[in-house]
Amino acid sequence: MPNTLDTLPMSEGESHHWLRPTSKSPHLARQLLRELLARVEGGERFADIGQLVLSELVTNAVLHARVPGRLIWTSFAVNADRLRLEVHDASSDRRPVLATATEEDESGRGLFLVKALSRRWGCCPRGGGVGKALWVEIGPQ
Repeated sequence: MPNTLDTLPMSEGESHHWLRPTSKSPHLARQLLRELLARVEGGERFADIGQLVLSELVTNAVLHARVPGRLIWTSFAVNADRLRLEVHDASSDRRPVLATATEEDESGRGLFLVKALSRRWGCCPRGGGVGKALWVEIGPQ
């Protein structure tokens, strides 16, 4: 069974995808983002940081926002001065928290990377009242 259910290109600089919440989803999301950035003039300027941030957001959705029967929605939009990434999941009660990880913690640092590498980022309720959407805006490198 494929990991992505639909790929819905909207324009040259946009794409949207439904992903299954599996351990393969972060890799697939990075691949889909690379494909979009390769089609857009100057898109490669966003590739490294965009993939790192997207991987963190999708991984968090897979690990922390599991709701049986629900999928992860990703949306990418790029233009000359920014890359906007969105990752939607069906969990309303698991909002992201910037927590301080200790030396012994093996996780818990990802949102600090997201914050440090992005121009702006945030979380809001998803349209329709089910779940949340994390969004990030990244500048060119």
